[in-house]
Amino acid sequence: MIGLSRARFPKGASGPQLDALARAPLWAAGMDYGHGTGHGVGYFLNVHEGPQSIRPPVAGGALVALEPGMISSIEPGLYKPGRHGIRHENLAVVIEADRTEFGEFLAFETLTMCPFDRRAFEPNLLNPEERAWLDDYHANVRAALSPLLADADLEWLNRHCAPL
Repeated sequence: MIGLSRARFPKGASGPQLDALARAPLWAAGMDYGHGTGHGVGYFLNVHEGPQSIRPPVAGGALVALEPGMISSIEPGLYKPGRHGIRHENLAVVIEADRTEFGEFLAFETLTMCPFDRRAFEPNLLNPEERAWLDDYHANVRAALSPLLADADLEWLNRHCAPL
């Protein structure tokens, strides 16, 4: 999830081109998940609303370019049948990132403001960039929500948004 959330990609890239960014750490460990990584979220309020999706390529499937303003879920997971599963999910909007001599680049800006359940993390498996992204994410959640909370609720938020 962190790899895809941090991605910078050229304008014109599609979800199937980006899907491997979320799957690569699992593939490296010989694992995978059997569902898409993300889907569009739009004004019709359907569960999976396109035209974009982040998933492995499908033969004959259209490659819809991600464009600024598109909102997608980012929700990789892992399920071990009969044992357990995990899925972290955020919504993100595609934004303009920068322009280089190679063209325009886009990125995701996370919209979801909720702390992750720390019980699902093994901090030793995160590299410094992933750890920094997670700590920055939690700092942003804390900054956005703490003015709205008090007492025990604020203590809970601060505890769950503390740096790793």
